[in-house]
Amino acid sequence: MSERKTALVISAHAADFVWRCGGAIALHQKRGYEVTVLCLSYGERGESARLWKEGKSLDEVKAIRKAEAENAAKALGVRDIRFLDLGDYPLDLGPAAQDQVVDIIREVQPAFMLSHSQYDPYNTDHMRTTEFVLTCRMIAQAWGHNPGQRVLGAPQLYLFEPHQTEQMGWKPDTFLDITDVWDQKRAAIECMEGQHHLWDFYTNVAENRGNHFRRNSGGMAGGRPAKYAEGFQSVFPRTVDEL
Repeated sequence: MSERKTALVISAHAADFVWRCGGAIALHQKRGYEVTVLCLSYGERGESARLWKEGKSLDEVKAIRKAEAENAAKALGVRDIRFLDLGDYPLDLGPAAQDQVVDIIREVQPAFMLSHSQYDPYNTDHMRTTEFVLTCRMIAQAWGHNPGQRVLGAPQLYLFEPHQTEQMGWKPDTFLDITDVWDQKRAAIECMEGQHHLWDFYTNVAENRGNHFRRNSGGMAGGRPAKYAEGFQSVFPRTVDEL
């Protein structure tokens, strides 16, 4: 029996994975991957304004955000979503969290990983997450860390699109056609009741990236007619047999 195909998404807050790579998650689940989604926090302080305005308590906000993320994961076909509850604004990414995430990376053994842009002055939780993920990836590759555990290979880390792309120095080099799973992504988006104002924004992003996919896959000369796509920036060189 062939080894299982896996991928790992590390999301700073409970909704980030939905907006930024929900299509990639659903598409790879459909193709037989087991995608693990790891939420470092619920986004309870900084990304739940509507709930605070309604007078909810901290525990209530966390519970609502957790349920929304679980429902979104279900819409995307994900069976493995985990929450570390590290707080937010700012995230607590100390040694204990680092050890947890290294263990998860080694457990999952992802073929590829997804996380945030490397720079985000509007939300430092995002860029600190990616620095943290790169550190954890490095440690997971080290034979001297917890000898006896299976070490990590060299999975590509793809950086998904930030909210204000031009301000982040994020430059996509990979476009993924998510047209076949768009209905799943939109269903997941609509699970995020706490951030209703982003529903149409990220639909528009997917439509724009669909246009970029069409242009870069052949354009007027016969590109694939993708309606929706997601963009990613790879961190490491990719080894291929054909371009």
